[in-house]
Amino acid sequence: MMSLRLGVSFLVLALSGGAWGFLPTGEKASSHVSITQSALLQKVKDVCQAIAQSKGGVFISTGDSAEELVQACLGPTATGEVSAAKFKSALNEINEQHSLVDRDFVGSPEYHFNSEKFAEGRSLITEGVASIKFNIRNKNYPAAREALGRVLHTLQDFYSHSNWVDLYKDKPYSNLILPDLPLLNLADINTPTCKDCVNGGFCPNPFLSKIRNEKKLTSGYIGTSSSAKPKGKCSHGGPIDLTSSVDPRGGISKDELRPDNEKLHKDAVTAATSATLQLLEDIRGAAGDEEYLRFMGVERSSVVAFVIDTTGSMSQDIIEAKRVVNEIIDSKKGTQDEPSEYILVPFNDPEFGPLIRTTDPKVMKEEIAKLTANGGGDIPEMCLSGLQMALTGAPESSNIYVFTDAVAKDNYLKDTITALIRSTKSSVNYLLTGNGAGARRRKRSVGTFDTYKDLALASGGQAIVVSKANLPQATDIIVDTSTSTLVTVLQRARNPGRAETFPFQMDDSLTNITIYITGRFLSFTLTNPVGVTQTQAEANGKLGTVQTVGNLYRIRLASSNQTGLWEISVSSNQSYTLKVTGQSTIAFIYEFVERFGGPHPGYAPIYGRPQSGVPAMLLLSVLGRKGPESVKVSNVALVTVSGSDLVGGILEDVGSGNFLVTVTMVPAGEFVVQLNGTDVVSSTLFQRQSSTQMSVSKVTIQAVVDRTMEPGKDFTLPFTVMTDATEGNYKINARNDKGFTLKAPESIMVTTGGNATGSLTITAPANTESGTDVTLTIEAVAPGSTDSNYAVLRLSVITKVTDFTPPQCEVVSVSASDCSNNTVNCSASFWQLSANLTDGVNGTGITTLKSRQGVGSLTHTDLMQLVVEANFNASCCSQTVELVVLDKALNVGTCLYSLPVQPTVPSSGSPTLALNLPLQMCLLVSALFATPFKDLI
Repeated sequence: MMSLRLGVSFLVLALSGGAWGFLPTGEKASSHVSITQSALLQKVKDVCQAIAQSKGGVFISTGDSAEELVQACLGPTATGEVSAAKFKSALNEINEQHSLVDRDFVGSPEYHFNSEKFAEGRSLITEGVASIKFNIRNKNYPAAREALGRVLHTLQDFYSHSNWVDLYKDKPYSNLILPDLPLLNLADINTPTCKDCVNGGFCPNPFLSKIRNEKKLTSGYIGTSSSAKPKGKCSHGGPIDLTSSVDPRGGISKDELRPDNEKLHKDAVTAATSATLQLLEDIRGAAGDEEYLRFMGVERSSVVAFVIDTTGSMSQDIIEAKRVVNEIIDSKKGTQDEPSEYILVPFNDPEFGPLIRTTDPKVMKEEIAKLTANGGGDIPEMCLSGLQMALTGAPESSNIYVFTDAVAKDNYLKDTITALIRSTKSSVNYLLTGNGAGARRRKRSVGTFDTYKDLALASGGQAIVVSKANLPQATDIIVDTSTSTLVTVLQRARNPGRAETFPFQMDDSLTNITIYITGRFLSFTLTNPVGVTQTQAEANGKLGTVQTVGNLYRIRLASSNQTGLWEISVSSNQSYTLKVTGQSTIAFIYEFVERFGGPHPGYAPIYGRPQSGVPAMLLLSVLGRKGPESVKVSNVALVTVSGSDLVGGILEDVGSGNFLVTVTMVPAGEFVVQLNGTDVVSSTLFQRQSSTQMSVSKVTIQAVVDRTMEPGKDFTLPFTVMTDATEGNYKINARNDKGFTLKAPESIMVTTGGNATGSLTITAPANTESGTDVTLTIEAVAPGSTDSNYAVLRLSVITKVTDFTPPQCEVVSVSASDCSNNTVNCSASFWQLSANLTDGVNGTGITTLKSRQGVGSLTHTDLMQLVVEANFNASCCSQTVELVVLDKALNVGTCLYSLPVQPTVPSSGSPTLALNLPLQMCLLVSALFATPFKDLI
C-alpha cells in the first residue's frame, strides 16, 4: 500500500520474509523500513524547505531520490557537486536497527508492545528519546541514529500489535511520546480481551464487545517456545505463535496485509507513519533545524581531521599543518568542498588530546594556531592514542592526517586502531618526517614506521615519508582529498614489489583525477584509452603532471580525454602502493551482513570481520548522478589488494539502487569491494572501489547493548565468543576511548565449534556529562595469535531524566496593521506578537528560545526568569511564526500563530488590530500534531 521511489537501503526485512511489525510480503506491503524511510525523507524535506524560506529562498527538488533531495537542500548554498553518501549512510544506520531489534530482542515483549507491555514499551521510547536528544546535543550522531532506529521500531509496533487502530482508526497515540501524560484505559491482566476464532488463524472483529465498548487498550501475547498466556487474552497470531492455538484462538496482528484486515493494516501504517513524524518533529525541535540536518547526514561530506605530534622536533611540521588548514579554509569557502567539520587532536608524551571538534572554520584556525612544539622526552610518542581519539570522534568515512616524526610508544593499540578503521571506514594518511629529525631521532625513526604503513594500507590511506624541508609539497594530498565527492577508482599494494600492469575504468562523471604511488626506486608508464603514454620522468606530459616528493608520486591528470579504459604499469623490486581517486557523485556504500534464524529470520549488519567458511554477504547501495535509476550495476566483486584475486558475487536487486550480494568463495587475505556498472547519464562505464580492507575470521564475538549508562554506576555487558578455530584460552582485549574504568577477563576458554560467555564492567565517573558517547572495542585473540575478531560498540552515558513536562507558552497579545490589504507592498506594514513562556516552578528551566516558520526579529527577557517575556516583530510579508522553547531536560514546547486571513477592524476605523489571547496555551509540541500525513500514503 505504500510504495517508495526512494532508496530503502536496509531492505533486509523484505529479503528476510519477516519482522515483528509490518511484515513485507510483496510490492504493496509496508515494512518498518518503508514507514521509517518515508517519514525521514519527508521531515528532511520539511526542514530544508523551512530553512530556505527563512532565508528568503525557494526550495525546489527535482526528484524524490536521496541524491536529489540532498542536492535541493545543499546545492543552492554553494558551487560544486554534492554527495548524498552521508545522507544515505545515516538512513542506513537508522534502518538497520529494525532487523537488530528483531534479532536481539525477539523474546522481549516490551520492545514490540506485545503481551500488554504498554508501560514498559513507553519507558523504552522515553529513555531512547532522551538518549537521542542528548547525543545530538553533543554531536554524537551515530549513537543518536542507532537509538532512533530502535525507538521507531518499538513505536511503530504499537500500531500493528495493539487494538489501537481498531478503536481509533488511523490517529496516532500521542501519549506514547509524551511521558508526562498517562496511558489511559489499559486492560489489566485479569480482563479477558478476545473471543475465540473457531477456525483459528485471523478472524474479523476478534475483540470482546466489552473491550470495544469501553475502549480498553490491549495487545496480543506471543510465544515461540510456549503456548501459555493469561486466560481470555488475545494472541499475536501467525504460524510461529504457539499461543494462537490456545482459547481464545486466532490473532490480532496487523503486520501483514490480509483479506481480513486490509483497512486495519492501512490504518496501522498511517498511524505509525504519523507517530514517526511526530517523534521526528519533537527531535527536530530539540536539535534545531541546522543541527537536525547534520544528524540526518545532510551536510557536505568533506571533513578536515588532523592528528599532530607536538613534541620538540615538530615545529616545522606544525607550521606546515597551520598553513594547509588556512589554505583549505580560505580556498574552499563558498564551495561544496568547504569542510563541514574540523577535527584536531594534538599528542605528545605522555599526554594526548584533547579532541577539538568544530564546524566553525574560525575556531579551527584559532585552535591550530595555539599549537607549539615542546617536550617529548624519549623518542616514541603517543601517536596511536591520538589517532584512536580522532577515529572515535570524527564522522565515519573521514580522511584523517597524522603528522609525526617518531615511532609510536603505544603500539599495543594497533589492533584496536585496525578495528576502528574497519568499523568507521575512515582513511588514515601519515606524513612522516623522520628523515628531517635530529641525528638522535633519525637513528631511531628511520625504518621503524611499519606500524604506520600497515594502518595506512588497511585504511586505504598513504604513508608518505618526506624530509621536513619538502613537507609543503607532500601536503597537496590533503587539499586533494578535502572534497565532498571523493571516490576511489583503484587501489592496489605489492610487497615485495614486482612489475605489473593495472587497468582501471574512467567514466564521464569523474573530475580532478589523481593517481598516488608510494614507494622507492620505481618506474611507471601511464597509458590512456587511445594509447598515449607518459612516464615518471615527464613532469609535464600529455596526460598530466607528475610531482615527486619523498616516497610519493602524485600524478594529476589533465581535464580532457579521460573516459575509457586506462592502464598504469609499475615496475619495482621494493614494496609500493597504488591508488586512483577522483571526484564524482557516482558512489556506493555497503555493509557486510549475516543471516539470522528464529521465528522471523532475516539479515543483520556485522560489526566485526565476516565469518570464514561461509559465503560472505553484503548489502550495497549505489548512488547515481540523478538518483539510483541513473546507474546500472553490472557486477560486484571482492578484490585482494595485495594480489590478483577477483571473486564476483551473485547480485539480487532489491530495488531503488540496493543489492544483496552473495560471494560464495571469499578470497584469502585482505580484500576490498569493487563495483562496476554504467552511468546512464553519459552511457559510459564506471568503476569504484572501497578503501577499507577487510578479511574473514573463524572467530566471532557478539554483544548486545540494551540500555544506556548512568554516570557513577557500573555498567555490565555480557559478550559471547564463538570459534571454528583452535580451542583454548582466547585472550580478551577490551578498551574504551574515554579512559573510563573497565574490568574484563584476561581470557576465556572456548572449544572448537563451541562458544563461551564473559562479561565486562565499565564505569563512567559521576560527573560525566549527559550525552557522552563511549566507543568500546572488544577483541578476542585465538591461542598463538593465529586469528582474532572484534566488536565495536557505542555506549551512551545519560543522566536519568526526571523532568518530562515541556515548557508552556501563552500568547498574550497580537497587534497588527491591516496586513491583508498589503500583499503588494507588504514590507511597508508590520505586526507584533507577545508571549509568556515558563517551565514551571518544578521544571529544569528554559535554555533556548527560537523562532521558526517566520522571518522577523525575536527578543526576550532573561531566560533564567520563571516567566520569560518574548516579542516577535515581522513585516506583513511573513504572517506566521512558531516559537520553539527548550528546557534543560530537552523537552520541547512550541507556540504556532498565524494572522487571520480576514482580520476584524474596529468600527472606529482604527488601522490597528489588538488581539488578547490569554488562554492560548501551546503545550509541548502543539503544532506538530497538525502535520498533514495523508500525502505520505
